[in-house]
Amino acid sequence: MTIVSKNFDVLLKYGIIEDDMTIFDEDLILETINMIKLHNFDIRTVTLAISLRDCMSEDVNVVCDKIKFKLDKYACNLVKYAEEIENDYSIPIVNKRISVTPISIVGESCSNKDYLKIAKTLDESAKNLGIDFIGGFSALVEKGFTNGDKALIESIPEALASTDRLCSSVNVATSKAGINMDAVLKMASTIKKSADITKEKDGIGAAKLVVFCNSVSDNPFMAGAYCGVGEPECALNIGVSGPGVVRAAILDIDKNANLGVLSNKIKQTSYKITGTGELIGRRMAAKLGVPFGVIDLSLAPTPAVGDSVAQIFQAMGLEHAGAHGTTAALAMLNDAVKKGGIMASSYVGGLSGAFIPVSEDAGMIEAASFGHLSFDKLEAMTCVCSVGLDMIAIPGDTPETTIAGMIADEMAIGMINKKTTAARIIPAPNKKAGDKVVFGGLLGEAPVMNVNKLSSADFVARGGRIPAPIHSLNN
Repeated sequence: MTIVSKNFDVLLKYGIIEDDMTIFDEDLILETINMIKLHNFDIRTVTLAISLRDCMSEDVNVVCDKIKFKLDKYACNLVKYAEEIENDYSIPIVNKRISVTPISIVGESCSNKDYLKIAKTLDESAKNLGIDFIGGFSALVEKGFTNGDKALIESIPEALASTDRLCSSVNVATSKAGINMDAVLKMASTIKKSADITKEKDGIGAAKLVVFCNSVSDNPFMAGAYCGVGEPECALNIGVSGPGVVRAAILDIDKNANLGVLSNKIKQTSYKITGTGELIGRRMAAKLGVPFGVIDLSLAPTPAVGDSVAQIFQAMGLEHAGAHGTTAALAMLNDAVKKGGIMASSYVGGLSGAFIPVSEDAGMIEAASFGHLSFDKLEAMTCVCSVGLDMIAIPGDTPETTIAGMIADEMAIGMINKKTTAARIIPAPNKKAGDKVVFGGLLGEAPVMNVNKLSSADFVARGGRIPAPIHSLNN
């Protein structure tokens, strides 16, 4: 009864038990407990979004002092309260994170735009607070660069190399503005430099850097989290994760069940996952004394066995991720997760879908190692999922112009389909196709994948902006 009592509110929320504890459904109680104990269900992240708009000053030292004060003011109890809630509900909260206003905006007020100093201040504050990652070393440049944007992007490689917890993102395209190809080419160079300057760690700098189309301002997941200018002073955003739970649910039904039945089972499971996540999020926000923001429904995998999106495809009936039919399976999974989750919460946001990061998913690592997944197949899959080309290691000698072409392709998918897409690509220094990069922890490991050797140089060198599609004129 100890575990059940700790999970009382969760069980009560779903009607599994009655208020007076007189009616029990043992199967449903065990199902809820097994989600946590056997199938790797967890709250992947509680991310405190903090606005730094009032930290601006001409003096970079003043900016840094204001940032330290504000992060400490709002996040001093984040880790402590998360651990208390973990204990109360017996539900793991894996990561405690902070996202802040895009730092290109905050630092632009300084007469001396020392973004590296601000980066180290953010990292130091995160370390002192016990935070796993801090996101928001970011810029929004879909229509062009300000002086602050340029200075921040130039500082990214060194900033990521000289910090441990800092994450960076740059939005280079939207469905309304089109694709800033000058920014795409600049980010390809920045990715290469970020990898090269951290070559002793297999290019981990590039693993903490993501390029976006249609980035969202309430995303709790790294490396792309930041606190958008339309967000409140402070809010708590939650990212739930349950690939193992979904896989187990699919394996629990008749293997010959049709796809409609399969979809309904995923929806029902997503409802349970989302409801649990929102309960934890609201309790956490109340303890912190800040508004509850959104719950992100994304199925975020880990390198742990049984916590894989790729293994869901196998449970569905595919021999392995990468088989013909994988894109269709992913589309159905993504849609069912959203349909189920949206019924459990009125405040769904962030990215909300299924992630397919190669290095962070045990099944994807295996599929890529066996050659079942190609770069081109991964790109096709990004048309129907969240978020994009994620944690893909490529040969270190891949030209910047080829990387720019990869980014441009992914941005085009997002722009045309009015969805968020991203590219987190690691050109592994001194590595060739077939080698392996190892980052450890949540970032995992990945085989270095072969890439198309045809040149994109003349195309990406044209620069300018790829115009927004005709459906952007929808007012």
